[in-house]
Amino acid sequence: MPTFDVYAKEPEEPVWQVRATGAARFTWEYDDGRDRLLALYQKGKDKQRDGQRRIDWELEVDPYDPLGTPDEAMSLYGTRHWAKLTDKDKGELRRHYASWQFSQFLHGEQGAMICAARIVESVPDLDAKFYSATQTMDEARHAEIYGRFLHEKIGLLYPINDNLQSLLGDTLRDSRWDMPYLGVQVLIEGLALAAFGMIRDTTDKPLPKQILAYVMQDEARHVAFGRMALRDYYRQLTDAELREREEFVIEGCYLMRDRLRGVEVLENFGIPRAEAEEYSEQSEFLALFRKLLFSRIVPCVKDIGLWGERLQRAYVDLGVLEMGDSDLDLLMAQDEEVAERLDAERFAAEEKERVAEVEGAIEAGQRLGD
Repeated sequence: MPTFDVYAKEPEEPVWQVRATGAARFTWEYDDGRDRLLALYQKGKDKQRDGQRRIDWELEVDPYDPLGTPDEAMSLYGTRHWAKLTDKDKGELRRHYASWQFSQFLHGEQGAMICAARIVESVPDLDAKFYSATQTMDEARHAEIYGRFLHEKIGLLYPINDNLQSLLGDTLRDSRWDMPYLGVQVLIEGLALAAFGMIRDTTDKPLPKQILAYVMQDEARHVAFGRMALRDYYRQLTDAELREREEFVIEGCYLMRDRLRGVEVLENFGIPRAEAEEYSEQSEFLALFRKLLFSRIVPCVKDIGLWGERLQRAYVDLGVLEMGDSDLDLLMAQDEEVAERLDAERFAAEEKERVAEVEGAIEAGQRLGD
């Protein structure tokens, strides 16, 4: 079924065209590279797996409760509207919230794919071009997976959120080669990783848990790539150049915070925008969710050398400054472990089924012989 047939609200334009700027850079040095980055490139090649085969798409999903979302997690909970909702209405609301979340993941992955391709084009170093090529394939796989989940399991999509679109546009229109790293690897992917992780660790539904765990395994490498490349480059910049990057990060963080309201969902249920925004702001669950979403961004920004006074003040305003002391390497290692553990559990279950089939066939043959 064409995607435009299952949008909750049709996108304003079928194709979004961004006039990108910047130079394509070639290098003629083919035998020089940073060992850490080349090792990450090798890992990226080794981890290229088929999302159609690695994920168990036979798993059933209830479209009206695809994530096992508790009532308290929905911003309408406790409002005058909540009491009027039937059980059917609440199921439809869960479906729309899950669709909105995963649709933003999908659009973000397409944006990451395009930005990774831009990095291949514009970054001056061959080792970074090599790794970005593997990331481009990763992001294509993620977009494929999220698109399939939305089409086949939920049957509903939402257009890209205005704030996410704005950040992607700003990233692509900037002529400086490091900005796709900063906009995507640090901000968009950092925020996405935190969102993926919170859903992965709280959902009791096996298919979305698989999808998120496997995507996060890839994204952990992408964030590591951004950290390596930007940390090396930002050591060379002047204070003025660093402040320009910090301004971009500040604006991007506020855009990302404001993206996470899900107001479009409530508007689809007939609630005026101003009222929907008020409910989103008052929701204790969403306030905690928004704060935790910066758990990957803040330590990464600090690690790459962007930690000026104005940026720190912005993080105080957002209530996330203390996250700068988080152990990002530990978080990424845990993301890897979760995916590997899911693989081991799934393969062990499949092996058990195969053994049972063989034993059953042997028993059946023995009975026939008797």
